[in-house]
Amino acid sequence: QLNSEQMEYLRVFRTAGDTLLNTINDILDLSKLEAGQVILEGVEFDLRGLVENTVEVLGMRAHEKGLELNCHFAPDVPTALVGDPIRLGAVITNLLGNAIKFTEKGEVVVHVESDPEANVPGALRFRVCDTGIGIPPDKLDVIFENFVQADSSITREYGGSGLGLTISRRLVELMGGRIWVESTLGEGSTFHFTARF
Repeated sequence: QLNSEQMEYLRVFRTAGDTLLNTINDILDLSKLEAGQVILEGVEFDLRGLVENTVEVLGMRAHEKGLELNCHFAPDVPTALVGDPIRLGAVITNLLGNAIKFTEKGEVVVHVESDPEANVPGALRFRVCDTGIGIPPDKLDVIFENFVQADSSITREYGGSGLGLTISRRLVELMGGRIWVESTLGEGSTFHFTARF
């Protein structure tokens, strides 16, 4: 049995431990990517199941903040794919996690559609839209760089290593796609990425 002060210390230690572990894992992932040691799998997987499970896992965090969290699939999107579901799941998890973290009210939505710019089967576009704090225009080009966040006050208030988007960009490039963001300060952001399966 712990008293309230001990419980608070325990909570702080656990949060610090989780933060440190996440940072170490990000650095290890990035070093593997930069060394060319990440090879994508080519296994069959169910796209709808993967996205819905990811949304479900992050649903509690969104629910605690009173946010709507949804996913939408365009009717023509194939759901039986061959690719690397773990790496795709990592990118979606990172983008969704960020969207939830930086959104105080409103919604976060994942859209999946065929890539309109690539007229080949298995080329998809994903969009993660939020109604969060947005990103300043002068930071839109640099947030995918190592250890960069939109503002130093972001790190203090929200935490994070600034590596998640860098890792996501490298993984998306390995999947034959690209990643970019559109944002309006104070209104929200939409992260787009394409990938081929």
